[in-house]
Amino acid sequence: MSVYIIAEAGVNHNGSFELACQLVDAAKAAGADCIKFQTFKAEKLVSHNAKKAEYQKATTGDSSQQEMLKKLELSYDQFIDLKKYCEQEGICFLSTPFDFDSIKFLDSLDMPFWKIPSGEITNYPYLVALAKTGKPVVMSTGMCEMHEIHEAISVLRANGVGDIKLLHCNTEYPTPYEDVNLNAMKTIREEYGLEVGYSDHTRGIEIPVAAVAMGATIIEKHFTLDRNMEGPDHKASLEPDELKAMVESVRHVEKALGNGVKEPSVSEKKNINVARKSIVASRTIEVGEVFSENNLTVKRPGDGISPMRWNEVIGQVAKRRYEEDEQIEL
Repeated sequence: MSVYIIAEAGVNHNGSFELACQLVDAAKAAGADCIKFQTFKAEKLVSHNAKKAEYQKATTGDSSQQEMLKKLELSYDQFIDLKKYCEQEGICFLSTPFDFDSIKFLDSLDMPFWKIPSGEITNYPYLVALAKTGKPVVMSTGMCEMHEIHEAISVLRANGVGDIKLLHCNTEYPTPYEDVNLNAMKTIREEYGLEVGYSDHTRGIEIPVAAVAMGATIIEKHFTLDRNMEGPDHKASLEPDELKAMVESVRHVEKALGNGVKEPSVSEKKNINVARKSIVASRTIEVGEVFSENNLTVKRPGDGISPMRWNEVIGQVAKRRYEEDEQIEL
């Protein structure tokens, strides 16, 4: 099964439906499987006095979090049209809900699964509401300790979710490389026995590609049309050409992982005789002469007697005359 690549548009449309459609085009052109947005009503998501994260202050100034998010909303009607546009362009539409009205609305759009963000993993009523829809769940685990992941999984399962996948994640934008901790994917996989992927907020494409090499089956990555645009997430996002490079790199690594069976590949079998060696005469050998280290050596090509049979050949008698470099026969 191929690695599932989610191009995270999030709120990088800046509240513009036209820009959102351009993001769909870019995600499709890059080869992503899915494009994901965020659906919310700002006043239902945050209180009027909620503060911004430090990275949000750095990118959007001193307004409140609610004021910032209000500018980044799309209407429900626009999301309906956006889903239709994704279907037209041949890419899966996904959006993460951040309030109960948005859960109800998105459930009506028949998305293939829910993507739970890291910030909602401790939101009990939210988890219950999603679980009761019966859809599969992909859940990010940023900021989590193991017991919090366990509790969220328990809530989801108790309310009807049978298909759960987990994404290792760090929610700092951008994430310092020393804080990524890709080895935590192994810990999560071994602890829960679930499929594990990686949601990335580092700069560049190296870390998600490395995550695939370590067994990630889902990759989620923020992208934008232009990192210089105004908005909270643009600076830590890939631009379209970088997203395309990431998708291509993931597909290359995916192919390179193979089936784990150590055997000559189809492409390299033709090199066996060229690169390996055979036992040959190191000088003229007369009929009846005993083969020894003094008259034998090993040289390419490898289509004669393998040097691994050296001890079997030593001590035998030449049944014919050999010239220098001629392959020995038994």
